[in-house]
Amino acid sequence: MSKTRKKHSAAFKAQVAIEAIKEQETLSELAKRFEVHPQMISNWKREFISRGSEIFSTKAPDEEVIKREKALYEKIGRLEVEVDFCKRVSEQLGILKPSKKS
Repeated sequence: MSKTRKKHSAAFKAQVAIEAIKEQETLSELAKRFEVHPQMISNWKREFISRGSEIFSTKAPDEEVIKREKALYEKIGRLEVEVDFCKRVSEQLGILKPSKKS
């Protein structure tokens, strides 16, 4: 009989680690409440504390940069459509030789 391992989300692990850091309940109480082994809680707590500085060292993406990037991609798409249209019309008018399509 084989048991499948539970896969916990990062948000769940962080929540459990924060509760463990608060030390308002024992590891055994937390283990019962969250239905995980106390050793897992200790591991998540240790990892949370050791990697906590990474949260503040990485910068969240700037919303203005994201909006600008989206606008640029939309413009690129429109320009590609226009270029394709111009090529087709030029070929039909005999201005441009038909391109070989692969």
